[in-house]
Amino acid sequence: MEDPKQRLTRSVSTAELERRWKAVREKMIEKKIDYLVMQNSEEYMGGTIRWFTDLTARHQFPMTVIFPVDDEMTTIVCGSEPPNDNWPPPYAARGIKKKLGNVYFSTLPYTSTYDAELAVGVLKERPRPTIGWVERSTIPVTFFEHVVQNLPGARFVDATDWLDEIRVPKSAEEIELVKCAASLQDACLEELKTIIQPGKRDIDVYAEAHCFLSKHGSERGLVQVGSGPLGTIVPFDVPRFQNRVIREGDQVTVLIEVNGPGGYYTEVMRAYTVGKEPPQVLKDTLAAGLEAQDMTVAALVPGADPADLWNRFKDYCIKNGYFPPVRSFGHGQGQSLVDRPMLRPDELWKIQPNTNIAVHPVMVRPGAFCPCCDNYLTTTGAPIRLHQFPRQIVVL
Repeated sequence: MEDPKQRLTRSVSTAELERRWKAVREKMIEKKIDYLVMQNSEEYMGGTIRWFTDLTARHQFPMTVIFPVDDEMTTIVCGSEPPNDNWPPPYAARGIKKKLGNVYFSTLPYTSTYDAELAVGVLKERPRPTIGWVERSTIPVTFFEHVVQNLPGARFVDATDWLDEIRVPKSAEEIELVKCAASLQDACLEELKTIIQPGKRDIDVYAEAHCFLSKHGSERGLVQVGSGPLGTIVPFDVPRFQNRVIREGDQVTVLIEVNGPGGYYTEVMRAYTVGKEPPQVLKDTLAAGLEAQDMTVAALVPGADPADLWNRFKDYCIKNGYFPPVRSFGHGQGQSLVDRPMLRPDELWKIQPNTNIAVHPVMVRPGAFCPCCDNYLTTTGAPIRLHQFPRQIVVL
């Protein structure tokens, strides 16, 4: 008889999941929390749900996870009407006791509390529970209000910050999966040498890159592509703006930020030139980006303050004639595309070992845009670069 588990792509081990559950429950006991409640509707930023279950929501179909301090989990999905047994299938439901569901969609307002009603039914099994919200910014107001209003004896706390302290540092198994993601992206950058050519549109490059990445283990993520004449600012962009036809003498700028086997994200950016050597201004811009990246990585040691790293990079840009950063020039990654710590002045954490950080000082000046992005694993000493593709402009 056919083994249904062969349908599964690469999974984390049960031992790894049990390590996580044990660490979280120990903290819940310390903080006197009965349940954690989390919800997400997309994989890009839905890594916390995957961290608990090895499963993820996708494409705006919400998934709720209720994690008790002393029992197995309950999942709630957009599935079939109660009392039917819902997704996931039994062979993929590790640590899950109840699989609830109903027919609800965010575009149908009359269904807006169906999932919350199911959640209340589980949470009220314990009198006057203490409930920890996880990543409240991903929980719809309709769900939040219904749960709070219908559990009048409950106490609600925010469990996000302390959970991140457990979740963000990577175990040995997770580090290997992060390395797999970086290797996959390196292979795609190499494949792009055969894909990028005059006559193709940016969106053709996007589509072929996604095809390559999906065939080799990626389940979700971003590929952004942009092209334009050398000597101009050529940023990457989303598919809505990828209809331009690549020409001889162009720069093509690429961002690949997809997950790899097991669902862990890394991020890499490179520039390609088509049929011509890059002009000196572009070479100089890359050189500045590499210097800024090296400067930042050298300071990614335990206890470093992201605000200090931000200010140092900002000062470097201004001093050398580049536009100062206005967004971020690096951030943590895991099973969410963006995770802590963020290399920005408002980040509250300090750098700690065993975190996976994308460092991307994109350098921009009049006439030149050159990205520089690789992932680094922090350690108790010097960080380890995870991407191996050469840090250079690729001349085709």
